[in-house]
Amino acid sequence: MPLYSYIAKNKQGEAKTGSLQARDEHDLAIILRREGSLLIKADLAEKVSNRKKILSFLSLGKVSLVEKMMLTRNLRIMIIAGVSLPRSLNILSIQARSKKLKKALKQIREEVMKGESFSESLSRHPNIFSEVFINMIKVGEESGTLEKVLQVLTHQMEREHEIKDKIKGAMIYPSVIVLAMIGIGVLMLIMVVPKLAELFNDLGIELPLSTRVVIGLGMFLSKFWYTIPFIALIIYFAFKVSLKTKLGKIVLDTIVLKIPVISNIIKKINAANTVRTLSSLITAGVPIVRSLEIVSNSLGNTYYKKAMSESAERVQKGSKLGEVIKDYESIYPVLVIQMISVGEETGETSSILAKLADFFEEEVANATKNLSSIIEPVLMLIIGAIVGFFAVSMIQPMYSMLGSIE
Repeated sequence: MPLYSYIAKNKQGEAKTGSLQARDEHDLAIILRREGSLLIKADLAEKVSNRKKILSFLSLGKVSLVEKMMLTRNLRIMIIAGVSLPRSLNILSIQARSKKLKKALKQIREEVMKGESFSESLSRHPNIFSEVFINMIKVGEESGTLEKVLQVLTHQMEREHEIKDKIKGAMIYPSVIVLAMIGIGVLMLIMVVPKLAELFNDLGIELPLSTRVVIGLGMFLSKFWYTIPFIALIIYFAFKVSLKTKLGKIVLDTIVLKIPVISNIIKKINAANTVRTLSSLITAGVPIVRSLEIVSNSLGNTYYKKAMSESAERVQKGSKLGEVIKDYESIYPVLVIQMISVGEETGETSSILAKLADFFEEEVANATKNLSSIIEPVLMLIIGAIVGFFAVSMIQPMYSMLGSIE
């Protein structure tokens, strides 16, 4: 059955948002009526997801994770101090550095003052606040534990920021090497190749295919060197756009899960994100099926999204998560499967998942420490192959010429 995202009103006239599986909109309205709510608006979850992607793609600037983390932390402190939500939002909008976040917080404040719930106001800004964030705030509002929820969200963001920082730090050295290699290669093609091409032309040597390719590229770049930035931008945006397509995403996700060493880190990162988010949602009081749906939408890798989405459907039908997750041993470590089963048996799922997330985050940190030393020899081999191809392409005609003289 398709998944619908809806807006409904209860008997008290309060608006609420959520997601439910139903055959069609009529069936969804019947389900909500049984729960004492009236359906106002419904959209297929896939359409909502696509709309969020478009909004994110068209947005002029992203709000950084650090800024959202500081926002959540400061909001929690203000709530503990007894500052009203509208006043807290006003203070936070003044403090915000990002114009996009500043504008969003002002709009959210106005909506809250008009009587809308905080979570509903946040849901109007999906390109800033994730589904995990919005749903946890919603649970915090309904249960009166907003301060606790904000603490859980802050901790989750801090851990996510730590992992991203370590990965970025590990990738600095390889990135510098690759950029330097590209720069030197372009200079060689622009400055050296055209001169060699003139020499070969004067000597009337028959050139092999590889030499003709290198000379053709060098001549093009020497004449139209000013197009290099535009070509780089076109390649970059073509790559970005391809990742927005379903096929492009599947191809990339398949590749990263097959590359030695990298695949192991990717699996640990996704395992950490899965158990950390699931732990936070369960701790906040979100039902397990809804938690799995939210986790599915929060994960980037296609295979992990599908695993969590299918798990949500099967758990809803009565299966245990520990049994369901066994079918995904190829992407989730055995430890995750075992610990989820232990958590279900002991009733300590959220705390066990939180400890498991700490473990995998530490594993990622250790793996990224050695990433540069692993990538370095691979880069050297790639650079050597490129230099060798260039050298052979340029020297081969000379050897042919010397051989004909003999």
